[in-house]
Amino acid sequence: MLCPLTGTPAPGGAIPERPALVMKVDNYSLGPAPAEARPQSGLSYADVIFEEQVEGAITRYAAVFQCRQAPGLVGPIRSARVIDIGILSELDAPLLVHVGGIVPVINRINASTITNVDLGNYANLDQYPPGRYAPYDTYTTTRAVWAQYRSRNTPPAPIFTFSKFPHGGRPATQIHLDWSYTSDIYWRWSKQSGTWKRYYNVNSGVGAPVIQPDVLANGVQDQVQNVIVQVVHITYGPWLENFEGGKEVQAKIADSSGKAYVFRNGRMIVGRWTHGALTSQTVFTNTAGRVIPLAPGRTWVEVFPDVDPVSVTFPPRH
Repeated sequence: MLCPLTGTPAPGGAIPERPALVMKVDNYSLGPAPAEARPQSGLSYADVIFEEQVEGAITRYAAVFQCRQAPGLVGPIRSARVIDIGILSELDAPLLVHVGGIVPVINRINASTITNVDLGNYANLDQYPPGRYAPYDTYTTTRAVWAQYRSRNTPPAPIFTFSKFPHGGRPATQIHLDWSYTSDIYWRWSKQSGTWKRYYNVNSGVGAPVIQPDVLANGVQDQVQNVIVQVVHITYGPWLENFEGGKEVQAKIADSSGKAYVFRNGRMIVGRWTHGALTSQTVFTNTAGRVIPLAPGRTWVEVFPDVDPVSVTFPPRH
């Protein structure tokens, strides 16, 4: 038996009878960790991580757990956004764990197929580890949330196609995605580990880049077998998300399509993403229209604005 979201053997030979569990995890930091949200906890156990833009061009994660249960805390957990509905609805009615949100967003989540798990309504799920300060101090565990919803026992259907070997593509060594001065991100291929490892520029917008590994609280660097850059068109408003006037980020994903870059096994495959009805799967195809298979393992999807460049470094050709 294979895990539906990773294509890897299920623990103990059986797919866990539980839904996809999504944690909204903060990624705001003005300097090297430890600072504000970084270092985060629990992300190395997520099957899939979606990175989305929110107000102020900062980013936030939607970390999806299903096959692997994080052994400790996950967080810091922050509020939901309307973009979550378009990204997560393909996961067969997932549990969305967050801390609050503006009224229009919460109303739309409640009207969707997503289960709204607002930690503000579940004090028994909250944990506040020492050394953290608000609003970066709310954590929970996957074990506690799944136990709260133990009657939900249906795993999600696969959302990706997997193959052990890449089909086509061009060798690539680095991906650079400059979301903003708080999220200037690099992915570098590691042949030794067989993963794309994540780094960030702690000096973004100031001077020469100072790039350091994006290391979690458990000392593990963020890394995945697959990185997908799903290029989307974003707009702002009509709602305000904060007192500084930051407007809600909107991105149309249902009944839409756009450019996509799929990175696996040290290679880049350029193609397109297509998404039909809200709860349907996002399909990634190459320039010939064939589905792009991912490497079995974990996947990080960068839901990246179409106004920013995707910079890729290639090895020299001989």
